[in-house]
Parts: sequence; structure tokens; C-alpha cells
Amino acid sequence: MRCSMHRYVYLWRKNGGGMLPGGGFGSGVRRAFEDWPEIDFADDRDGCLFTVTVHRKEEKSSEKILALLKAEPRLAASEVAERLEITQRAVEKQIAKLREDGRLRRIGPARGGHWEVLE
Repeated sequence: MRCSMHRYVYLWRKNGGGMLPGGGFGSGVRRAFEDWPEIDFADDRDGCLFTVTVHRKEEKSSEKILALLKAEPRLAASEVAERLEITQRAVEKQIAKLREDGRLRRIGPARGGHWEVLE
């Protein structure tokens, strides 16, 4: 099986042998390790396959919503959505689940009330 030309060599040649965008020739692996410490590389030379797996440790939306409402209990679902950059419908669904699970309670009316985060 014949492997195709490595991407970085191709890009280097297309740029006339000069520096590549993003930091230069051979800087990608170093930058990947800096940005994502939980990263795995798999090099299957027989199959001509190089795989990178990034393990993200991302906080769940529900936890972000609770933290935000704990800090600012008078926020509306639309404001939470805007700050977390998710849809208002997603926030409303998460809030309904949090209420059902007994982790969040609404005190007062929809307008003028506030949220209470229950531990």
C-alpha cells in the first residue's frame, strides 16, 4: 500500500517552502499538547493512518446553569442562554430537569422572582 504525501509536506511545498500558517513547520504536535494535555496519538504505519484523540473535560450545561443561577439568582432563562451561548429552549429543558431532580427551585413569580440552588 502506498501512503499519500504527508499533509505538512504538501502544505510546506504549496507555501513555497516557507513558514506554514499557525507557527511553522512541525509546530502542530507541540501546540496540540499545550492546548489539550489529555491527548492521544496513534500511528498506524501499515494502514497509513494517523489518529489524534482529544479527551475534553467539559462541564455539563446543567452544572454551568446552576453555577450561574447561584451567582445571579434573578437571571431569566433567555439571559442564561445568552451567557452560556446555548438556545433558550435548551436552558428551559435543563431547568425543568434540575427542578424535577430537586436541585433548583423558583421562589416567587416568573417576573420578579428568583432562583434558589439546592445542594
